[in-house]
Amino acid sequence: MSTPTPIEEPPMNQNEFTQIRNIAIIAHVDHGKTTLVDAMLRQTNVFRQNQKVDDRILDSNDLEKERGITILSKNTGIVYKNTTINIVDTPGHADFGGEVERALNMVDGVVLLIDAVEGPMPQTRFVLRQALQRKLKAIVVVNKVDRPASRPAIVVEETYDLFIDLGADDHQIDFPVVYTIALEGKSGLSSEKLEDDLRPLFTQIIDHLPAPEVNPEGSPQMLVTTIEYSNFVGKIAVGRLNSGRMFAGQNILHAKSNGESDLATIGQTYIFRNLKREEQEVVTAGNIVAVSGIESVGIGDTLTDPENPQPLPPIKVEEPTVRMTFGVNDSPFSGRSGKFLTSRQIRERLWRELESNVSLRVEETSVANEFVVAGRGELHLAILIETMRRELYEFTVSKPEVIYKQSKKGIEEPVEHVFIEVGNDYLGAVSELINQRQGRLVDLRYNEDNTVLAEYHVPTRGILGFRQPFLTITRGTGTFHSLFHQYAPKVGEILDREFGSLIALETGTVKAYALEHLQQRGTFFVSPGDEVYSGQVVGQNIRYEDLVINVCKTKNQTGHRSTPKSIVKALAPARILSLDDAVEYLSFDEILEVTPIALRIRKKDLNHEQRIRAEKKRKSEQEGAIT
Repeated sequence: MSTPTPIEEPPMNQNEFTQIRNIAIIAHVDHGKTTLVDAMLRQTNVFRQNQKVDDRILDSNDLEKERGITILSKNTGIVYKNTTINIVDTPGHADFGGEVERALNMVDGVVLLIDAVEGPMPQTRFVLRQALQRKLKAIVVVNKVDRPASRPAIVVEETYDLFIDLGADDHQIDFPVVYTIALEGKSGLSSEKLEDDLRPLFTQIIDHLPAPEVNPEGSPQMLVTTIEYSNFVGKIAVGRLNSGRMFAGQNILHAKSNGESDLATIGQTYIFRNLKREEQEVVTAGNIVAVSGIESVGIGDTLTDPENPQPLPPIKVEEPTVRMTFGVNDSPFSGRSGKFLTSRQIRERLWRELESNVSLRVEETSVANEFVVAGRGELHLAILIETMRRELYEFTVSKPEVIYKQSKKGIEEPVEHVFIEVGNDYLGAVSELINQRQGRLVDLRYNEDNTVLAEYHVPTRGILGFRQPFLTITRGTGTFHSLFHQYAPKVGEILDREFGSLIALETGTVKAYALEHLQQRGTFFVSPGDEVYSGQVVGQNIRYEDLVINVCKTKNQTGHRSTPKSIVKALAPARILSLDDAVEYLSFDEILEVTPIALRIRKKDLNHEQRIRAEKKRKSEQEGAIT
């Protein structure tokens, strides 16, 4: 595959740019946003001809690279024909919708990317709805038109229908279509005839998407949309400058989103160009800019003129629907690998996360050393957990639970719009699984390739812990996506899980001899030689109830020679739980111990006798409530 030749050299004096386009790249997950941005950067001389650059350039976060998804929105700037194009790359997963919502506050138009095979998908609907509500114009890019199953004409029709369904006005529905192979950096106005570069796309961006409507001579006004950090200058506020100018040493009014305000002085001013912040003497209205020197600044604040203050409405995002409890790790193995262990350190880290994660909520509880953390979904919270873990924090988290609301109709719970694509042979089993979780079928379509696309409304409770049984039923071939639909009256009970846990009886080292005689009990999460403690969950029981077992039992000495190596070889391999697996596994009376080097599931109460008494009391109360 040949690399397209860079289109042109940008002018040297970047302060002379008078034309600006602020755009966001939006799409469903895996439709090729980041790959397209990579190609746009390569073809506008961001890199040297001989420079070796990794794919997914903007996905600099380790977790983004490992998971292959964009988690944080990022912005950069390129130059094409004397026009500055500020690009915001947004996440495609619904759990990070807050990133999309705040990113759209900086732009004047969007590039909606759609896979030429899959067509509009669940997150396509979400991101497009957000853009249309903000009256943004769009360019539709149909990507991957070289795939064998590509159906560009049908995808365009489906996209047109989606615009109508979401209430697009006449101005918005008149969108141009560009066809691309982002991986090869090709584009064209016809799916059958592509040019060897992205000139058609760049031309449509400049011709169709509007320049920002700003007042360059007005008082400075900027809504802070993103917070970045620098080891040299500290906190950096990012946003679009709506009017006026900003420069180093300028006195500014910092109007906070809570209504308070204070005077501040700007340190440095920057624009975004070629994957970095470039310091400028002056930044002007219309550009996406960054300013330093205001340490107390937060997302949703306004930087404005002290003499003529004009605060902007703070950024609003959809509220969280799922929460977990974060707490101090008090297990027998506490402090073995973590650097930050205390309640104070965990609290400071969670509150620091609030400065940049607009969809997150953190509350203190009546219980010492515990904090309730609420987010958009399991993945949203799992990313935070994994990030803290890699920063050497050590803590515990509870089973995710939904956030209920009290209304005139009674208790209401969040409901998800679930999109499932499976082979026709698995539809019956999947439907039964959905029914068990109080789901309701809303649409069913049969594809030509013997697959079925089914849409359901399912309580968020039913989606928690859904991934593993779904993959098991479909043998890993099914896909599902979900979007928050609405709050609705709470429906019937949903079974927590259909299995119990195997719990370690005592603290010690796991022995092969013990596992050999316990294999028929279920699937183990530990291997011979692992250290465990009393009350730790060491496996999954084949039966519904919990079972306390001794995995540290040793063989009595006899005259017969023991062969531990042969025993180990005969054992079934332990199931190694990922963070997502472990969170999904948790029951109401279990917590996950998170450390930099280990994940351990344990009972909240490590004492077996106390746990049995508590379970008897719980069952007695349930029976009393029924009668």
